[in-house]
Amino acid sequence: MIEVRDINKHFGEQQALQRVSFTIKQGSITGLIGPNGSGKTTLIRIMNGVLGANSGQVTIQGMDTSQQTEKVLAICGTLTEQSGLYENMSGRDNLLFFADAFGLQRATERIDELVHLLEIQDYQHRKVGTYSTGMKKRLGLARVLLHRPSILFLDEPTNGLDPDGIQMVLRIIRQLNTELSLTILISSHVLTQLSAVCDHYIFMEKGRVVEKGTEQEIIQRYQSAPRLEVEADMPNGWKTGIYSPETVTAHTATYQLSSREHIPLLLRQLTEHGQVYQARIEGNDLESIYFAIREANAHE
Repeated sequence: MIEVRDINKHFGEQQALQRVSFTIKQGSITGLIGPNGSGKTTLIRIMNGVLGANSGQVTIQGMDTSQQTEKVLAICGTLTEQSGLYENMSGRDNLLFFADAFGLQRATERIDELVHLLEIQDYQHRKVGTYSTGMKKRLGLARVLLHRPSILFLDEPTNGLDPDGIQMVLRIIRQLNTELSLTILISSHVLTQLSAVCDHYIFMEKGRVVEKGTEQEIIQRYQSAPRLEVEADMPNGWKTGIYSPETVTAHTATYQLSSREHIPLLLRQLTEHGQVYQARIEGNDLESIYFAIREANAHE
């Protein structure tokens, strides 16, 4: 478990983090969301013990990161946007170098596992300077997994990747979480990708935590009166019971409802009068909720 309690951090007169508090459950995948300058990277550096806070406390599996930094680093793996790789060395030599730095036993066997997992067999003997952004990202992920960490901090792990690379990294993140119960914190701007892997979210704005919870919990807080788009065949019209559509175009109608509880009732009534093919809540995606949260906190 990770516990962050009342963390404050300033650089000179600039306040980077203000009373940041939250808990991350063991074995979860948590998305850390916020615009540039919201404090995400600073927070991750404090959480893994690389940077000190001005006040507050972070504990990871009961260890204070400011006082037991070496022990914390031994169970954490951190992947930043800068891969930290040596470009004049081959991919495999990089992994051998870092394995030696970690003092790993049976390093060759572990490197073989990671080369296979990250699908970099054909590139491992090439110099890293010749790698694409995606290949550097894969090798960087292999590097932070060398010492078998139980916690991963991933800062923009899919930046610069093509669609195939993105899907592979997301698949590996899910696999690591499912098979090894790794606790993973992912900072990213690409919200659709977070939605594919995360079970909890922390939203930051101007150095503060402004929202947190599961996707459904957050959606329910910000979508008390949803708009529902329905695709159906309604030969006798779209009005049913107390519900009248806002707009109707061909086989699609949009309803503004007063609460989420009205959705199943509306759909039941529609199916009694015609054939319903699909229904979609507008603004129900993570990106829409993100902007709703930002708007709600814009003047605070």
